[in-house]
Order: sequence, then structure tokens, then C-alpha cells
Amino acid sequence: MADEQSASPEKYWYNTKTKQVEKGPQSTWEHRMGPYDTEAQARAALDRAASRSAEWDAEDREWNS
Repeated sequence: MADEQSASPEKYWYNTKTKQVEKGPQSTWEHRMGPYDTEAQARAALDRAASRSAEWDAEDREWNS
């Protein structure tokens, strides 16, 4: 990811440690998910990640069958 994009103050991140949405990069990369274009997208980051993981797990099971 480009440094310019990840440092954009107009983007939002989800902080996995504090469970809060941040506008602009405020925390270290170890605790950030994003960037997202909207606060709502950032707030849904964990749900989206869980959904994608479930989809990939299902694809793996299908592939292995």
C-alpha cells in the first residue's frame, strides 16, 4: 500500500486494540485495519473480515473435497 494513501487524514481505520474508529492514522499499524473511505466501513471492519474468512474457509473445503 502506498505511504501516501495509508497516511491520508481523510481515510478511516478500525483500531483492533481500542475497538474504536480513527480518522487518519493515529495508532500503530499493528492495531489498524484499513484504510476505509467512510466511518461506517471502518466500524464494520471486523464483521467484513469474519465474513471473508468464512467464505475462504468454505472455498478451501470445496477445493479439498
